[in-house]
Amino acid sequence: MTSSIVIANQKKVDSGEEMATKKSKKRKNKGWRNAANSDRHELYELSVQDAESECEIIDQVWSECRQRKATSIREDFCGTALTASAWVKLRKDNEAVCVDNDQTVLDWAADRVKERLADNERSRISFVNSDVNTVNTKPVESVLAMNFSYYLFKTRKDLLAYFRSVHKSLTDDGLFLLDAYGGSDSFLEMEEDRDLDGFTYIWDQHSYSPVTGDAINHIHFSFPDGSRMEKAFTYEWRLWTLPEIQEVLKEAGFSKVVVYWEGSDEDSEEGNGEWEVTRCGEACEGWIAYLVAEK
Repeated sequence: MTSSIVIANQKKVDSGEEMATKKSKKRKNKGWRNAANSDRHELYELSVQDAESECEIIDQVWSECRQRKATSIREDFCGTALTASAWVKLRKDNEAVCVDNDQTVLDWAADRVKERLADNERSRISFVNSDVNTVNTKPVESVLAMNFSYYLFKTRKDLLAYFRSVHKSLTDDGLFLLDAYGGSDSFLEMEEDRDLDGFTYIWDQHSYSPVTGDAINHIHFSFPDGSRMEKAFTYEWRLWTLPEIQEVLKEAGFSKVVVYWEGSDEDSEEGNGEWEVTRCGEACEGWIAYLVAEK
């Protein structure tokens, strides 16, 4: 009987202010991300990329290597072309060429550019559906190969061919910017979760072969309602080391190659966003570095 009275009283209260609150929460729940209503490319941008920081790195290395700023870049393996879009927004004379062999993702990027960029900015970005080894574009000041995309070249011969094609694509004083990852954890078969706004990013180092250096990695996404987007992206790579990459870049004809290493915050020991040229680095569990190769 007491229980019935409590329920009746609760219903009476719900008819007032709390009913409005519950309706608001219900609307919010309907708007939450889930596997069915999410776009994997958008989730990738939100969880993996920081285009503004990459543009800052481009400006930093050009200031330090050439004492000026670049205007033209080519984003190889561009995917959604987020960095190229940020680049043309940065300054009114910046231009970008976006290269990818997947027309589907290029179409996605072109549609998104209509929302991201003004008319005068869209006129300075172009898309090319091509293999990065055979693409024919006018010389640019910088070619970018970010997010470890060139790791898909599993042999030294194939990696050398790509680096040589980049060398030919640059202006006489051009710079090739690429990133790399490593550390003891990179050789482990493991998963790492990171909670983001309305979803969880899962990096799955699914398999690694110590004999060949081949790695298979997946990106999964999970959501508050319990749904998951399994294998939203899969990468079959060779886990190249920094010495190997530098050696192949020099063999491809680049006159100088340097490694930019991120500093650490004294309190958290996490990366502080400050990048400096180094010849040593730190033997930590996981790291990301930038390489800059001068033509």
